[in-house]
Amino acid sequence: MKFITTLTLARRSPLLQVLKTSVAAVVAWMVASFALQQPLPIFAAIAALLVVQPSVTQSIEKGLERSIGVVAGVAIALGAGQLFGDHSWVILSVIIISVIVAWALRLGPGSANQIPISAMLVIALGGQNSGYALERIVETIIGALIGLIVNLAIVAPVFVSPARVAVASLTKRTAAVLESLARALSTPQSDAELRKLLAESRMLRDLRDAAAIALQQGADSLTLNPRKSKHHRLLRRETELFAMLSVLVTRTLGMARAIHDRYDTNLMTDPVVISIARELERAAHDLRVRGRAPGERESAPATIELLTLTAPLTVLTPHPQHWILIGSLLEDIRRVHEVIVGDKDRG
Repeated sequence: MKFITTLTLARRSPLLQVLKTSVAAVVAWMVASFALQQPLPIFAAIAALLVVQPSVTQSIEKGLERSIGVVAGVAIALGAGQLFGDHSWVILSVIIISVIVAWALRLGPGSANQIPISAMLVIALGGQNSGYALERIVETIIGALIGLIVNLAIVAPVFVSPARVAVASLTKRTAAVLESLARALSTPQSDAELRKLLAESRMLRDLRDAAAIALQQGADSLTLNPRKSKHHRLLRRETELFAMLSVLVTRTLGMARAIHDRYDTNLMTDPVVISIARELERAAHDLRVRGRAPGERESAPATIELLTLTAPLTVLTPHPQHWILIGSLLEDIRRVHEVIVGDKDRG
């Protein structure tokens, strides 16, 4: 059933991530147990489990969230425990107060959830003892630091490859839709084919959003990463290509909508429309050229490598019947030419 599928991921987390999390929890337990003479350093293990994230940046964020939540929760529990003891109604009151405090301070989900959890555990396990409460704070900090160190020490993950794959997929699909637009202007199209063209162009938005997320994850994975210099140049290239693709997706969707709404088989006989179709084919070709990695460009034949877009089209006399559609397509193809060729001064 659909609600069950949301409980699982499309792909498992890397096995290395599982191993790092396990190592961090075990080491945090052992260090906290030795340093604090605490037989059950639960707070340290929990902190380590939460702090080990796919990227170093996320680990730091989780560590801060966890620490802030524990400190606030322990403070609330300590005050309530010393004033009212450890009765059940006190624990329930502490939970409610913790939630209200997190809301009032506008804390993120990590800290907001951690405050009531920490307060509840501390007051239930020894909230009237200020020494116990202080140890829980130190214990949490130990676990968070060890989680961060483990994440740094054991091959900090880099997510540049998924970003490259996502951008490459967006490039490929955008070029394919541009070719479909050219085909729609040069060969007769049925209503079903026009609907399919519009649906394919709309799918580009989902691919664009997925690529944006992948690029952000790639950037996060390089922050404070020892291997940053090796991958930074590759990610920068993908980011620049994505900026160009974002404009192309918007323009491509606009052209698909215009053709779908104002299609007429008589368009194929108009010289300007014929030129627009030719430019769309060239744009698809040039986009694939721009999307190739430097190594792929060097190995490609010289005839394939050449950019083929001409100067932006101009129309001296507007079409008496289809001037709205043609004018819209001309503006979109001008912008496509501008972002692919990088010529902002012409046309």
